[in-house]
Amino acid sequence: MLDTRTRRTLAALILAGVLAPVQVIAHGDVAPQPINTDALPDVGEEWLTENPYRAEAAGEEVWRAAVRIGDSGFNQNCARCHGLGAVSGGLAPDLRFLEAEEYGDEWFAERFQHGYTQDGTTKMPAFGEILGQKAGWAIRTYIETRPEDDALESHAARLHVIRDDLMAGKGDAAAIREELLQVAGEVKTFSGAPIADSAVSRAAEALTDDPASFKHAAELLTLGLSAAQ
Repeated sequence: MLDTRTRRTLAALILAGVLAPVQVIAHGDVAPQPINTDALPDVGEEWLTENPYRAEAAGEEVWRAAVRIGDSGFNQNCARCHGLGAVSGGLAPDLRFLEAEEYGDEWFAERFQHGYTQDGTTKMPAFGEILGQKAGWAIRTYIETRPEDDALESHAARLHVIRDDLMAGKGDAAAIREELLQVAGEVKTFSGAPIADSAVSRAAEALTDDPASFKHAAELLTLGLSAAQ
């Protein structure tokens, strides 16, 4: 886990552009894809300076909706340059390190609204007027809840066992879900956000008494464990 000082240093480097190498292609030719944000509460016309969809401010139900909508919005509009799942391949800054507090929110909102131009070349288009504020904060919520790369490492052995049991249709759904939620609560984020949206939390959310949900939860764990390797 990164300490507070390291997080602030990385965030400062992102703002200064130090972590962003010279880009070989521009973002500017990306056509923004619309995002359905009807499930999210309105936030007004004037742009906020702090994410309104965090669980502590809006409640867990709104937070989950924002993560889900932000996931779709990010991977349709931002992943081409910032990487699938917000894991940057070096073309653009790794936004997972942007601090989950007002300092990081202000930087994100500015770039999302107005884009970024360097030496007359559009490196990132302005998304604000096209996608709107609700979509922007949903994407922000998704980005800041990305887990650390090695977040599941200490739990991998047990999660493999749980995954195999679920794939075989074995085990008590309530007990397994409780265990998954306990593990999910220990998953850390790069941004310092208190809640991570991880494969474990998604598996726990998907798991019900319906036997069909066992396989779905197992598949989600498989994806998370594969990404962690």
